[in-house]
Amino acid sequence: MATAVVNPLDVTIETPGVRAPLVTGGHDYAAITEMVTRIPLDKRTPIGWWIAFIPSAIIAGMFFAAISYMICTGVGVMGNMSPVFWAWPIVNFVFWVGIGHAGTLISAILFLFRQNWRTSINRAAEAMTIFAVMTAGVFPAIHVGRIWVIYWVFPYPNQMAMWPNFKSPLCWDVFAISTYFTVSLLFWYLGMVPDLATLRDRAQGKIQQFAYGLLSLGWTGSATSWHRFEKAYTILAAISTPLVLSVHTVVSFDFAVSQLPGWHTTIFPPYFVAGAIFGGFAMVVCLLVPARAFFGLKDLVTLRHIENMNKIILATGSIVGYAYGMEFFVAWYSGNPYEGFTFVNRAFGPYSWAYWTMIFCNVVSPQIYWFKWARTSPLISFIVCTFVNIGMWFERFVIVITSLSRDFLPSSWGYYRPTQVDVMILIGSFGFFLTLFLLFCRFLPMVAMAEVKGVLPHPEHSAGKSGH
Repeated sequence: MATAVVNPLDVTIETPGVRAPLVTGGHDYAAITEMVTRIPLDKRTPIGWWIAFIPSAIIAGMFFAAISYMICTGVGVMGNMSPVFWAWPIVNFVFWVGIGHAGTLISAILFLFRQNWRTSINRAAEAMTIFAVMTAGVFPAIHVGRIWVIYWVFPYPNQMAMWPNFKSPLCWDVFAISTYFTVSLLFWYLGMVPDLATLRDRAQGKIQQFAYGLLSLGWTGSATSWHRFEKAYTILAAISTPLVLSVHTVVSFDFAVSQLPGWHTTIFPPYFVAGAIFGGFAMVVCLLVPARAFFGLKDLVTLRHIENMNKIILATGSIVGYAYGMEFFVAWYSGNPYEGFTFVNRAFGPYSWAYWTMIFCNVVSPQIYWFKWARTSPLISFIVCTFVNIGMWFERFVIVITSLSRDFLPSSWGYYRPTQVDVMILIGSFGFFLTLFLLFCRFLPMVAMAEVKGVLPHPEHSAGKSGH
């Protein structure tokens, strides 16, 4: 196999007709084990990690400080107003749930279809899923107002004879997202067990040996262990696959089952799923491009991985762009004047700046991926995917705010403006997410060593210690 050459601009120059390898640098099993395990087992934390972690932790502290202030003072400190009772908390909730889609897609669906290029990126994508869903779960809780009586929403026998409305899609959200989180967490943790055993065997400190030994569940690496592991992993992948489609479909029902113009449409389920995959892959690229550079993983997370993810971003971005246009067609074809007004108002009304920001970020910016030099450039990939994440947040903003701010009665129209608390909670949610992801990068194996070794161009057994 011809080896790809990397020039100073970090753009792959491939031999025509020959794919770039999934692992570069000519590493054997022992080298891959050493490359991945040195990050969590290194006694000295890289300075680059501290540079990223400290600001993230401070911003995460701001997140919880703003939430605490809102709880102590009341939801009036947020910008929610009549008629925009659903505002940034719901926008942020839908955004973060969507971010969590790429992890399960990369892990489960690509695993079932035997796509080997997933092997170096699946672990980080799965971790991203867990942390994104954890971040999303904060917003419904703080949006209820009196959070100290949040237990009222749980289905348990009580003296007030209050039960959740199981016909409400908000109730469906609870079951869908909790199921998705549980299965994703199990899938992520099960896949790490062999690698955690490797960390256990290579750890020098007693605390590390105990922690990784406890988490590795007594893994021995025997043929029986591998057989049961692969069977359980496949079963969880099969269970996870329908969740990729179901979770954001259920989230879209929060809007689609209403009677509000701009929401009451059957295009929302596939539109939301495509948008979630689109934004989720963009977030994976934004996380892995710096991570592969800071932690020395360029030989494992190669430009071929980045290019393949960019291809998916281009495909799903095109679907999302088609959905934007189809929404206008459906509004016109329905003959409903309220629907028609809603979409004209989105594009040319008081929130037109948000709509056209969304169009540029989600439809225009990914078009550069038609060129291979753009798909294989980490810098361009990071910039474009940052735009995509901005655009996906604005998409949710446009859907929620524009339909609510101008509803059926002009006398009740209003212009929603976020407050400082809204902005602090939004920015703080990114700090919380990044803090969790950086802790994962520092203390757990970022790359699935066992799976990467199976896709080596010329796997060689090392004479030295190669781990599991």
